[in-house]
Amino acid sequence: MKQDLKDGGLARDATAGHRTKTARGSGDRPLRVLMTVDAVGGLWRYAMALGEQLQKSGFELCFAGFGPAPMSEQIIEAERIGRLRWLDAPLDWMVSDVHELNLVPKAIAAACDDFGADIVQVNLPSQAAGLEVDVPVVAVSHSCLPTWFDAMRPGEDSDRLAWHRRLNRTGFDNADAVVAPSGSHAAALFRSYGEIVVLEIVHNGVCSSPGSMAKQNFVFAAGRWWDEAKNARTLDEAARNIWWPVVMAGSTRGPDGSEARIVHAISRGALPYGETMALMAQAAIFASPSLYEPFGLAALEAASSGAALVLADIPTYRELWDGVAVFADPHEPKAFAHAISHLAGDPRRRHDLARRATSRSARFAPQLQASAMAALYRELVNTAKVGRTVR
Repeated sequence: MKQDLKDGGLARDATAGHRTKTARGSGDRPLRVLMTVDAVGGLWRYAMALGEQLQKSGFELCFAGFGPAPMSEQIIEAERIGRLRWLDAPLDWMVSDVHELNLVPKAIAAACDDFGADIVQVNLPSQAAGLEVDVPVVAVSHSCLPTWFDAMRPGEDSDRLAWHRRLNRTGFDNADAVVAPSGSHAAALFRSYGEIVVLEIVHNGVCSSPGSMAKQNFVFAAGRWWDEAKNARTLDEAARNIWWPVVMAGSTRGPDGSEARIVHAISRGALPYGETMALMAQAAIFASPSLYEPFGLAALEAASSGAALVLADIPTYRELWDGVAVFADPHEPKAFAHAISHLAGDPRRRHDLARRATSRSARFAPQLQASAMAALYRELVNTAKVGRTVR
């Protein structure tokens, strides 16, 4: 594939399909989408934002959940948009043996049949491996262990990584379309798996936050801090030399027992989404020291809320936020401390960057994401062959 992945050369036209007001499935009923989710990380926010916009466009949604059970507020949120069905099967990155995933394709196929889905969107490519359904399958890669290891521990290999590569590659090959949220992540997928012919780029989207809230002099960061790729250590060390308070929201202990220690920053732990967004709306500066980000929803949420961005100098953030953010070496706490402190002491530049970041965030509106995905769904449904078989 010759297109330049970083310049959006593979990006689907987000305006496509606007002329069709209602998505139609079999007969006259709305088109039905079965979408896999988990309740652990940013995938939940992605699925809810996309699902809400698809619902407004006339689609019917069923969320098929994997892994740890959702919280009560998550259940309420999902059932406001569509149906929620939690499946008794694990997430691929939470198991050590590929055989523990044997029930996944059968569980998805059963949910597809029960819902009468017209299309299936799996949000882990491995979930498309061995999936036997008679409707088109879209595999969206938000992240995966092989690209995580390529970014965090290049050259490291293991039996577990080997089967992840095989399973994901099979999932890509079995899907009718593959979607990545950024050109940078698409390039990472190509490096890990080789060419993926049916790959397209559709940027993630989030709802705009109210921008009228008065900003306060503190730095905010949000993430799954137990994931070493979120790089809690750099920001926590940087907080020692930042004269504004640094507030870090998000779980510090992961489902696999991994843990991050936050000593110098103010750790708020895992918060309900509404509380996290309220803090983000108040913060004058948002910081993300991530070493690996296929997209970075938190940075987008912060930009839409009017915060100035201080981001790790990694390909994804450069692709999406170059020209409207301050970048710092994520391996150097002093560099992050200097970048944040300099911005804290320069209100004019801080306000200008915040304004420009908010303007840039309009490129990633959830309506645009949903329009692009809806156009892809319709294209696949309209050209689907009867009696689809596993490749």
